[in-house]
Amino acid sequence: MNFVCDESVDAPIVEQLRADGHNVVCIADISPSITDDQILERANAEQCPLLTGDKDFGELVYRLHRVTHGVVLIRLSGLSTRLKAHIVSDAIRLHGREMIRGFTVISPGLIRIRHDL
Repeated sequence: MNFVCDESVDAPIVEQLRADGHNVVCIADISPSITDDQILERANAEQCPLLTGDKDFGELVYRLHRVTHGVVLIRLSGLSTRLKAHIVSDAIRLHGREMIRGFTVISPGLIRIRHDL
């Protein structure tokens, strides 16, 4: 799968997804400090889900009705970056196709996917 990761995504998560064979565009590498709207536009241009730790994307998608190819919100604070990478990798392996055009929240022990965007 293809993904765009915003600057809030830990580097080990990006590295793990690439090792898993995913194509990952990392905003921190190509356009640091661009706005959330621009990040969402980039993910839409790439026609792939956005991975983020930033809850503001929920407002963009639900309250402001921005079009999206999917948002994956990573809510794993307090865990090691390696454990976060493992959890995100497993979630995508098991539910990746369901994440397309959905709003997914990955938290410890729980993956929620909504398609009522």
